[in-house]
Amino acid sequence: MRSVAGWGSGLLGVVIFSGSLPATRVAVTDLPPLFLTSARASIAAVLAAGLLGLLRQRPPERRDLPGLAIVALGVVVGFPLLTALALQTVTASHSVVFIGLLPMATALFGVLRAGERPRPAFWLFSSLGALLVSGFAVAQGGRGSWQGDGFMVAAIAVCGLGYAEGARLSRRIGGWQVISWALVLSLPVMLGLLAWTTPASFSTVGAPAWAGLAYVSVFSMLIGFVFWYRGLARGGIAGVGQLQLLQPFFGLSLAALVLGEPVPASMVAVTLGVVACVAGARRFA
Repeated sequence: MRSVAGWGSGLLGVVIFSGSLPATRVAVTDLPPLFLTSARASIAAVLAAGLLGLLRQRPPERRDLPGLAIVALGVVVGFPLLTALALQTVTASHSVVFIGLLPMATALFGVLRAGERPRPAFWLFSSLGALLVSGFAVAQGGRGSWQGDGFMVAAIAVCGLGYAEGARLSRRIGGWQVISWALVLSLPVMLGLLAWTTPASFSTVGAPAWAGLAYVSVFSMLIGFVFWYRGLARGGIAGVGQLQLLQPFFGLSLAALVLGEPVPASMVAVTLGVVACVAGARRFA
């Protein structure tokens, strides 16, 4: 039951995260990437601090601080900033080429940081799923650039590390506490960056950009991680991490609905193949 609950929680986290790239794509049309990164982290950190205070949570132990710093650098600063920079030059649909590699990165860091040892068949299903997602996304076409692609590769690396480290800490101090303390620890730096990057005027910022900022601040930066870290900790980093293979398809659907980006009918067939790979990876994780 613990494993099933972990997978359910992880799936809910993936659904929430699926809106991150389309929302970021909308936001960076009117807001600078550095401002967007610092604003989303600062808003989420204030909410997290209020939650920690309301529920009277103890401060993290000294031994947890290095791990929380890794989480902050990976998912609070690194991934949001690098994807925001990338999405200035690539489309949201193009970026899913790289999101398809995130489960593999998470599993690798789960081995390195959390000592997990999936069976060989797991890596087969994981690799096949990554190839399906990446191949499908490449077939979509979409505008890319060397600069944007480089930012996305770096984003995937730091995010995989942040996911694995956060899941490791969640086993001891709780999932929502991990992301909340990581946000609070990063708040002084984020507030300084926010003050430095705030535009002189917001007169040209439209409602869609503000809506994108609101989504990535509340859902992508805080609520999604509550479910995601709980799922990774309860169901296993390598196994539950494979649910991220479904994220591009949720994201592509949102990109079509919100941004009007084209999504072909072949997505259904590939999604079924990915679901089969996730099921296989779950069995052998």
